[in-house]
Amino acid sequence: MQSKKGMAEKNWTLVKKRDDLWLRARMIQAMREFFVGRDYLEIETPERIPAPAPEDHIDAFSCGSWFLQTSPELCMKRLLAAGYEKIFQICKCWREGERGDYHLPEYTLLEWYRRDADYQDLMIECEGLIRYVAGASGRQGFLDYQSDRIDLSLPWERLSVGEAFERYAPLSVEEALDQGCFDEVIACRVGPNLGRRCPTFLYDYPVSLGALARARKDNPGLAERFELYMAGIELANAFSELNDAQEQRRRFEKSRAYRRSAGKTDYPVPEPFLKTLDSMPDSAGIALGVDRLVMILGDRKKIDHVVAFTPEDL
Repeated sequence: MQSKKGMAEKNWTLVKKRDDLWLRARMIQAMREFFVGRDYLEIETPERIPAPAPEDHIDAFSCGSWFLQTSPELCMKRLLAAGYEKIFQICKCWREGERGDYHLPEYTLLEWYRRDADYQDLMIECEGLIRYVAGASGRQGFLDYQSDRIDLSLPWERLSVGEAFERYAPLSVEEALDQGCFDEVIACRVGPNLGRRCPTFLYDYPVSLGALARARKDNPGLAERFELYMAGIELANAFSELNDAQEQRRRFEKSRAYRRSAGKTDYPVPEPFLKTLDSMPDSAGIALGVDRLVMILGDRKKIDHVVAFTPEDL
């Protein structure tokens, strides 16, 4: 029989994660407390679905003739359309081809939706959530992540995409779109500079980059979308939700055409979602990466440290 010491040596990688996994558990418990205390309903939706939302650069894993979800958003919005007012869930999602210091092909999302709200409302709620979770995890006022000290006191920075490009990028938003390098510039030049002293909301993306987001009424070229950055890491993605089924179908078909031209899987149109979309009231929704938030609160450089098993461990 193997001794306890021998077992610990054999599983040393798992043993070293004990503190991080306790932190993760406390954080998830605090997330639930935050939402339940604000009269949100915790729901569960299927993780295996017949059709993900067609988007240019998000690839789903096939699972038989269906797919593993990249986000629970389609089912959650159908619940909004059915009259549910405030809902959240913490669930597993999958994206093919994603692996790196901040990426896993299987990851955990916290996603929540509110009716009669917009992306500005979710910025405020996001501030409250992360401050609550940080406090419940013993992090008060400041977070120390690698070489950054992040001030959690309010208000957090709000920076438009246009302003961010002027400050950090060598070209304009329009030039980046024309040259097909917008995502690269965000990833390499803009994003790493954001959220270093305090969390930063990067908002008002070009409408072509908000596949399920509502356009601003006063400026239809911009989507009511934001991403939250902390320590240069993208942590959350939020929209004022598009509830025009005809416009959403047009965007889906455009993405399907792109995917076919790029040799990617052509996902079917999620018809049950589109059939209910016109019934969905004005709402806002957000997806927050749980694994990345644990990384930041735990001061871990790689996502590998804050999950029990990575794909390479299996």
